[in-house]
Amino acid sequence: MAVTLDQTIAQKQHTFLSRLFSNQTFWVVIAVVLACLFLSVATDSFATSKNLFNITRNVTFTAIVALGMTFVIITGGIDLSVGSVLCLSSMVLAVTMHAGYSIEVGILASIATALVVGAFNGMLIAYLGFPPFVVTLGMLSVARSLAMVASNNTVVFQFGPDHQKLLALGGGAWLFGIANPVLYMIVLALITGFILRWTKFGRHIFAIGGNEHAATLTGVPVKQIKVAVYMISALSAGLAGIIQTGWLGAVTTNLGNGMELQVIAATVIGGANLAGGVGTAIGAIVGAALIEVIRNSLGLLGINAFWQGTFIGGAIILAVLFDRIRNFRRSD
Repeated sequence: MAVTLDQTIAQKQHTFLSRLFSNQTFWVVIAVVLACLFLSVATDSFATSKNLFNITRNVTFTAIVALGMTFVIITGGIDLSVGSVLCLSSMVLAVTMHAGYSIEVGILASIATALVVGAFNGMLIAYLGFPPFVVTLGMLSVARSLAMVASNNTVVFQFGPDHQKLLALGGGAWLFGIANPVLYMIVLALITGFILRWTKFGRHIFAIGGNEHAATLTGVPVKQIKVAVYMISALSAGLAGIIQTGWLGAVTTNLGNGMELQVIAATVIGGANLAGGVGTAIGAIVGAALIEVIRNSLGLLGINAFWQGTFIGGAIILAVLFDRIRNFRRSD
């Protein structure tokens, strides 16, 4: 039986709407919008320019690290060390600049440190077969310990001759009054989205997460890519650490403590599957935005801040439940 043009168009529209309504990221966006509308009505301070500026800026640190974590989770791995790597990279930057070196040298040292940590994690996981959970859990402790050693467990707040440059890098607003960290997040999200969608490297990442054995048989360099994704995850933590150091104007050894939970929550809430094979850059950003809106709303509504972990943990469980329901429907 011939299919008319109208039937074809209707089928495509139906397929688009079905994909949209089954997309977890779409529903998280709706949740963020509804939460913002509710808070704008329920409180007098949420919709103020100052509060919105703080929200968008605070989102960036979790979101940037979540972008790197997305690569790892798509391959079916996990990185619990990102908070400590952020701290270590920040401390290397601070100590290097405090010793009188330029901001360029400090940034290079910070990035190099993050890449070495990521490569170490990736080598143990890819070539020696260590479980990602065990390796990165161990690095969580090692990296923070190294940060304490580098600073003698003190606060570093003097960054040498380029002190003001670093503060402007992380705390400035160079374009249309938009906080610099937000601009960095947008650029990194575009790069991440392009890599995952349009590059051979991105296709290989999804192939590994979908079926690692099949990817190996088809010639995908699984071990090298696994090392690369852990380096990307560590690099994103290092970049976030550099930016956050410039924003805070000081580095302590508890910087990034517990951040791994928020980062993993952002990626999972945004639609990434902990089993691998699924994840997007926009999902990481949206997930981070929902977490920050939740955190911000607790104070505005007069709710005890200790409830933050309950709300974030509940959001993770709901996200995983949504994914399980979706997979169950597909299997039927």
